[in-house]
Amino acid sequence: QLQLVESGGGLVQPGGSLTLSCAISGFTLDYYAIGWFRQAPGKEHEGVSCISPSDGSTYYADSVKGRFTISRDNAKNTIYLHMNSLKPEDTALYYCAATGYVCYMDPPRYDYWGQGTQVTVSS
Repeated sequence: QLQLVESGGGLVQPGGSLTLSCAISGFTLDYYAIGWFRQAPGKEHEGVSCISPSDGSTYYADSVKGRFTISRDNAKNTIYLHMNSLKPEDTALYYCAATGYVCYMDPPRYDYWGQGTQVTVSS
């Protein structure tokens, strides 16, 4: 059974850092692109980042480019989202999700989703 479990969320001050983890079971990272998404209250899901299974290519939304970094540990079957210089507008429920071999930033393209982890950026 394919399963994704996020962790690492919390409360952080503006300018601070957090690292989110997405632990994956039931499949390997060799064949699935993994994306990070977020949803703020009253807003739609927003694509944040994606990492490709083939060559590890990474993609970022303009709003997080230069501040967030996605990475993977194949041995642990885990994807990470390193978030720096956090802003109040980064506050949201963050999800990881799996799709086929190609990265997309479009949520409907993803078949498997975790339950989410809350990130709150506030002083």
